[in-house]
Amino acid sequence: MKDRHGRVRRRGQGELEAQVLAALGSAPGPVSAAWVRERIGGDLAYTTVVTTLTRLLAKGAARREKAGRSFAWTPAADEAGLAALRMRRVLDGESDRKAVLASFVTALSADDEQVLRGLLAELGEPHGASDDDDDGAGAGESED
Repeated sequence: MKDRHGRVRRRGQGELEAQVLAALGSAPGPVSAAWVRERIGGDLAYTTVVTTLTRLLAKGAARREKAGRSFAWTPAADEAGLAALRMRRVLDGESDRKAVLASFVTALSADDEQVLRGLLAELGEPHGASDDDDDGAGAGESED
């Protein structure tokens, strides 16, 4: 990529990952690294795209499946899911989670706060109901 003066411009932190995720999100299904490289454009090396995809895999933002001698790549979630993943990573990187969450919530608009309250209420209902109707096989447990 070049700037308006013809000099090679370096991407900002996370910009390439965002471009790769956008390409994966627009894909018709699982795609190759070469397909992603074509969609991003520019003069990126194939190995740079593969490295970026591998980093996204390690972060849980992309998935891959064997396709011949290579891999086919897909996003791990839709845009909302990927945004939530980024938010969780930020939160996980902080030592005082309560302070971060409190700061986030107090900065919400009144509308967003109502949406959040509604979502928390919805999520709270099934968990309470499942406690009453416990059949002995909780989430993640297998029956032998």
